[in-house]
Formats: sequence, structure tokens, C-alpha cells
Amino acid sequence: MQKNGNSTPVRVVVDAMGGDYGPHEPVKGAIEALDAGDIEIILVGDQGPIEAELARYDIAGKPITVVPSVGKIGDDEHPIHGLRHKPEASILVGTKLLKAGKGDVLVSMGSTGASMASSVMVLGLMEGLERPCIGGPFLGLAPRTVMVDMGSNVDCRPALLLSFAALGAGFAKKFLGIKSPRIGLLSVGAEEAKGNRQVQESYHLFQQSHLNFVGNVEGMDFFTDKADVVVCDGFVGNILMKFTEGLGSVLGEYLKQHLSRAISEQGAGTIISELWTEMNLPRKMGGPLFGVNGTVILGHGSSKSDGIAGAINTGVRCVDLDLVGGMRQELAEMYQSGALKVI
Repeated sequence: MQKNGNSTPVRVVVDAMGGDYGPHEPVKGAIEALDAGDIEIILVGDQGPIEAELARYDIAGKPITVVPSVGKIGDDEHPIHGLRHKPEASILVGTKLLKAGKGDVLVSMGSTGASMASSVMVLGLMEGLERPCIGGPFLGLAPRTVMVDMGSNVDCRPALLLSFAALGAGFAKKFLGIKSPRIGLLSVGAEEAKGNRQVQESYHLFQQSHLNFVGNVEGMDFFTDKADVVVCDGFVGNILMKFTEGLGSVLGEYLKQHLSRAISEQGAGTIISELWTEMNLPRKMGGPLFGVNGTVILGHGSSKSDGIAGAINTGVRCVDLDLVGGMRQELAEMYQSGALKVI
């Protein structure tokens, strides 16, 4: 692995208590990820349960260490309240390790809100940025189309959307290798006058930026290659993401009933399995938290070991590509263009 130009292992901090299946699946996924490259694993969590999980594997000589913490912040807890009342929770301890330079990337399947709050409090936001966001490919059938925001900011002013667009452009350049990403603003029509007040005001702001803005795009354009980065607020983005998850489940049942009439049950099962894998591929990868001063990878709470290993691999790649540096540069160019003012 190349880390800052040097051939040294990437140190991956794993929130072993995060997600629906911690610490069993995070530990298993971390061990699986060790076989994929030159990395070191730092497991953060309740020491007894983690060591009990590790005892199930032959880890002799493997670069795995355990950093103890106490408890975790659940999805049902308010993130800020949880961080204040659980100062030794796994996500907070893990984030502090990253801040102290004892790790290169943090991976968590735990509460998204707690992960974001911890990252903002400990790592801080990139200069001029008001809030972080979540973005990346979310459809396996459109693996090179980035959506931002996926749900972290349900109410957004135009300036905030523009800053998210810059972060999305930085991701597309670094992670997907797109030289000049086309930026589209999600709306109810392609015409400039279409959309609600938020979209209409954002349109003119986007036009003034240095970004390769291609105008409004519609929901179907995730599949038409009209834009590389599609920008919307987190309210719309999260609904879209969860709609596609539900659609995939229903579509699988529908195809199972109808395909089995024409082909064998085994053949139908193979097609459905491949389609489900394709539609949900991004869930196996995790995604970076955009806008914080550190590489933080968030994953789905229901992830099993393969999804956690995939998220670790994504994190290692983000470190290798200096994704944080790329996003920081894109934001700086945005402010230099005058389209945004530093807050």
C-alpha cells in the first residue's frame, strides 16, 4: 500500500462495536480484510467480547491490536447526548485515535449520526465548510454516478448544496478518475425554471462556480449518463436511497414468481441473486464522510463481514488516493472563484 508516497501499511481503526452485529461481524470482516492487502487493524471496543471473538481465529503474527473502550452509541440515542454521556464509547475512542495520528482511516457500521458528530467534534471540518455530508455511488446499476447528500442534511441552503457539489467533484476526480466531473442539480425538470425555490436559487449559484455544471437533471438521469455527480438535499437523497433498497427487495420477489414459469427455479435464483448483488454493490463498499479532516468510512448497520471488509478496502483506497486532500483542494478552488464566501 502507498501511504503518503511511502510503502507502509495503512492503519485501519475499526469500530468493532458498531452496527447490528458488533463485535462478531466487525471482527470477522477485519480479519478477512487483512488478506486483501498490506494493512494493520486496530479494533476498538469492549475488550472482553472482542478478545473472545479473536480467540475463534488463528491470528498469530497478524497485525491486529485491540484498544479498549466502554459501550457504544446506538441508533436510538441522540448523537450529541450520547457523546456527552458516553465519553469512552467506541466511536469516540476510535475517532480520537485517528486525530492523534495513530490510525490512517476509521471504519464504522454504527450510528451514522454519532459517527458524524464525533468526526466533526474531534477532527473538525474543512476550512469554510458549514456541515459534512454523505455521498458516493449508491446504485450498483450506476456505479459511476455519485449522489450527494444521502441523508445527513435534510434542510440545505443553496450555498450548502454548492459546497457539497465541490466535495462530490473531489470524490469523482480522485476515487472514480473522472477528470472534469459533470455536476447536475436534481430537480423535477431539466429546464432552468423548474424546481422548488431551493433548486432555482441553487441553479444560479452553481452557474457562477468553477464546477462543470450541466444544469438540472431528473430522477431517471442516474442511468442516462447526463451527470457524474447529482446534487440534492439529504431529505430527497435519503428517500431515493431507501426507495431503491425497497424496490430491489420487491423486484426480487416479482422476478422469482414470473421467471420460474419460464426457466428453472435454480436459473431464476441465479438471475435474482446477480441482480440483487448488482443493485446493492455500494452497500458492500461503505462510503466516506465528506468534509471532515480525516478519512472516515461509514457503512450500513446491517453489514455482515463481507460488507465490513469491503468498507475497509474502500477506506484503504481513499487513503492511497489522498481523497481528503482532493476534496480540500476542490473546496479551496470554489472559494477562490468567489462563488462561496469563507464562513
